[in-house]
Amino acid sequence: MRKKSREVIEELRIMFTGRAHLLDSILPPFVFLIAYTVWGFSPALWASLALAGLFVLFRLLRGHALIYALGGAGGALVAVAVAWLLGRAEGFFLPGIITGLVTVVLCLASVVAGRPLVAWTSRLARRWPLDWYWHPKVRPAYTEVTVAWTIYFTVRLLLQVFLFREAQAEALAILQILLGWPATILLLVASYVYGTWRLKKLGGPSVEEFKNDAPPPWEGQQRGF
Repeated sequence: MRKKSREVIEELRIMFTGRAHLLDSILPPFVFLIAYTVWGFSPALWASLALAGLFVLFRLLRGHALIYALGGAGGALVAVAVAWLLGRAEGFFLPGIITGLVTVVLCLASVVAGRPLVAWTSRLARRWPLDWYWHPKVRPAYTEVTVAWTIYFTVRLLLQVFLFREAQAEALAILQILLGWPATILLLVASYVYGTWRLKKLGGPSVEEFKNDAPPPWEGQQRGF
């Protein structure tokens, strides 16, 4: 169990390496919630803009690439602009709702097409051969995890849409904080644990065995998903 826990932590470190914009998903809704609760709508927008500016300054001082500095602030700026145009506090969360909808559509489309989204995300992080993911004794694991992702993101989207229609800005902020990175990290851990177990059950080749065109029986992928 301890070995597996260390393995999961190391794998999470690989997945989040270089994610300089991680705090951008956590702090904006938190700051917006506090400012909106204490001072109201307009001060909450200004607080969010100030936070975006601090992110840009922080990244530039840390020597991050300009694309990260501007991209990191972009999400908060778009959210503030939408909220201001709509004149509604819950408008701050509309870009995130749209992003969630796109994620659900991509998950569903990838499963239907037989090219599960989780395989693509793994490919981006690990650079394993793309054809390996489509092996008949490998692809089912990624398909099943993608289906789980679809369910999670659909439930989150439905909750967000309901709260948006009910004009519940505070509840939307709390939901985004709880179902943002904390829940996403739990989802990634569960995906990894189930995915590695499923790969072993499927009995397909490991990445190295696939590269070397090794004949069955295969040892299978022992680590990584």
